[in-house]
Amino acid sequence: MPRVLHFSDAHIDMVNYGRHDPQTGLPVRVMDFLKSLDTIVDTAVDEKVDLVLFAGDAFKDRNPAPTFQREWGKRIMRLSRADIPTVLLVGNHDLSPSLGRAHALESYDTLEVPHVRTIDKPTFLAPADLEGLPLQIIAMPWIARSGLIAHLGMSAVEPGKIYEEMERRLIDLINDWLEKADPILPTILTAHASVQGAKYGSERTVMLGEDLALSGSLVRDPRLDYVALGHIHKPQDLNPGGHPPVIYSGSIERIDFGEVDDEKFFVIADVEKGNTIVNWRKLDHIRPFVDRFLRLKNQEGITEQLITALPSKKKMEGAIVRLTLEYPRDWESLIDEASIREYASAAFEFHLVKKPHMETRIRLPQDQSIGSLSPLDLLEKYFLANHIEPGEIEDLKKLAAEILNEPDMIIKD
Repeated sequence: MPRVLHFSDAHIDMVNYGRHDPQTGLPVRVMDFLKSLDTIVDTAVDEKVDLVLFAGDAFKDRNPAPTFQREWGKRIMRLSRADIPTVLLVGNHDLSPSLGRAHALESYDTLEVPHVRTIDKPTFLAPADLEGLPLQIIAMPWIARSGLIAHLGMSAVEPGKIYEEMERRLIDLINDWLEKADPILPTILTAHASVQGAKYGSERTVMLGEDLALSGSLVRDPRLDYVALGHIHKPQDLNPGGHPPVIYSGSIERIDFGEVDDEKFFVIADVEKGNTIVNWRKLDHIRPFVDRFLRLKNQEGITEQLITALPSKKKMEGAIVRLTLEYPRDWESLIDEASIREYASAAFEFHLVKKPHMETRIRLPQDQSIGSLSPLDLLEKYFLANHIEPGEIEDLKKLAAEILNEPDMIIKD
């Protein structure tokens, strides 16, 4: 049976600020990502896997700096020299929103790098496309809405129904390929996309609305034998104990504090018709994140309160640490920030997020009453009174509308 290594969301240059390594000149955080990538490539070569399947997002955007292109390229060329067929899906971060512009992975096809194939449009790969592997792949890279409309030949569709129509067309396309596929060979669906019901790092599930989300029934089609997903950074199996396994391998390093508790993995799958075995491989040496919160309630020993809110110096060593502090605005002068930073000096990075507040009364116009306002209107006034940024207010209102679960409250862009 074909042995497939599946990983996604490398984002090797997502965090390229902060201290640099004196030997390589690379940002230390970039080296964290490259260390995970090296582990993945070493495993592919050492265990002689039959196929490497990358489910999208190599970089943070479609214009990676040459240095980061070089470092990514070194690892992909190792797979090429090892004669391992490698399929690179283009993710949303790799793609330009403008039609016709090159994406971040285009050079591998342009230079015809041996054994490496880049997928930037919906594609069906037969064994002949996979160097004779007894396998077939339905590959769905991320496609901007304009690109998907063009690819599927869509024209005059009501804006409000565009995603509904796009999903219908994609389902028809995938079903057509499944019907034409060799029923004896195992079939993989790989996609850089959201799937309804998947969980982000914040535990919020993917819902219909602002973006195309593949349906759960589509990815759990029993004619499939493995589903290799990218785009969501939280590793998860959306069909636990069932067939096919529907796997988000997740990002290869922690991107931000939304992933503070997430372990990181890649996957090796022994893909067999009707019986795929999934082996999660944990990535060790992932840099730890520590996220703490403190609300000051009294003025006694403020420095000691802050130190107590943090872990020990040993546990912070090499970690990325954030302490969010809420306090009355007139206590500002009592906070000895220098002492706190000294205590946290062993951390790789220390972020002190100060949120001073003061009692705020919301005043309504004389011709307006609370009863005349919807819950979202009241929330907006509360956010404005607390000086929250306009962009963040809109995001919070959208999240509130989802929580309230009232369709007529959903905020449209």
